[in-house]
Amino acid sequence: MATIQKTVSIEPLPRYISPDASIPDYDEILEQLQDYQRSLIGSSYYYIRVENNRMILCRILPGGGKIFFHEIVDHEKYGISDDDLETAIRLDTGLLSKAGYHQISPPIEAKLRGVLDFPK
Repeated sequence: MATIQKTVSIEPLPRYISPDASIPDYDEILEQLQDYQRSLIGSSYYYIRVENNRMILCRILPGGGKIFFHEIVDHEKYGISDDDLETAIRLDTGLLSKAGYHQISPPIEAKLRGVLDFPK
C-alpha cells in the first residue's frame, strides 16, 4: 500500500475565513477600502495581503452592516500574475494603515472587472 508523504512545508490556505478575534481587524480594513472605489468590484472589496513573503489576493464581502466573509482569491484564475501583484505592492501609496495590506492596482482592477463582468 502506498503511503502519502508531505513534501512541502507550506500549509494550504483556507478559501473562506469567518472573521474572529484570531485574525486581523477586517472591519478596519473594510472601512479603509470603502474610501477607494478601485477596491470595490461588484459587491466585494479586493486588496492584496503579504504574509510570510507570499502575496495573496483577497476579497471581503460585506453584508448586513458587517463582514459576511473573507475569501482568499486564486489570482491566476482571473488572469492576474505574481508580477501584477508585485507591481501593485511596489506602487502602493500606503493608504491602508495595516502593515502588509495593499490596495489593488488599476491594471488588477481592470482585469477583475473584465473577468467578473463589472464595468466601471
